[in-house]
Amino acid sequence: MAGANVRRWLSHPITRGLDLDDPRTTDERRRLIASKPFLRDIYQDWYRTISDGLPAGDDPVLEIGSGAGFLDRFIPGLLTSEVLACSGVRLVLEGGHLPFADASLRAIVMTNVLHHLPEPRRFLAEATRTIRTGGAVLMIEPWVSRWSSFVYRTLHHEPFAPDAPAWEFPRGGPLSGANGALPWMIFERDRSTFEREFPQWTIERIVPSMPFRYLLSGGVSMRSLMPQATAPLWRAVERSLRPWMTSWAMFAEIVLRRC
Repeated sequence: MAGANVRRWLSHPITRGLDLDDPRTTDERRRLIASKPFLRDIYQDWYRTISDGLPAGDDPVLEIGSGAGFLDRFIPGLLTSEVLACSGVRLVLEGGHLPFADASLRAIVMTNVLHHLPEPRRFLAEATRTIRTGGAVLMIEPWVSRWSSFVYRTLHHEPFAPDAPAWEFPRGGPLSGANGALPWMIFERDRSTFEREFPQWTIERIVPSMPFRYLLSGGVSMRSLMPQATAPLWRAVERSLRPWMTSWAMFAEIVLRRC
């Protein structure tokens, strides 16, 4: 109850009370990101990380869950997609059913999306089928640490269940269903299971990061807690904590390489 009251008090007026599964909410979140310089800078950092890590080549790059973002400004020709029809998105599709030929994609990229996929094995199987040898999946996703477990359970509206026995979770609305701990479960807790079931992939790197900046920016649902002018200070604080990110990280960059 206390956590719900805090979330209600911190919620941003633009998105307060909106249905997460309504395409208009995605449009409002796009407007919110554009209006919050602190948050917009974070997305730019994430997008540079993703674009800089892409494998070379001319094959298409697919973004799943493009929604409110603007990654297409960083990756020319990006195939943007969303599970619901919304403005600015080229394709409507689900992560478990990709309408592409075998080995036709250079990469799949996503930001805060994997933990919304109720059947992640189906997505991983489709990624295996559609991405060519040497291609990659590049993600920015929530991560599990002592700090993030407290924050996500107290301040975030999405379920966060690192102790869930299965990767799958009940299918809810297309955007409201989630388990924020899912990426950590697959690639850290159950890494041996992932490697056994999907031997076509190598986990190239996992870089936990960003314990404070996203939280202080308010994200896409809360009001900003700090002015944008303080962003360099918080960036410096996070750099100083790099040796201890396993305890502090709220997000992680995850890169899978297709063998």
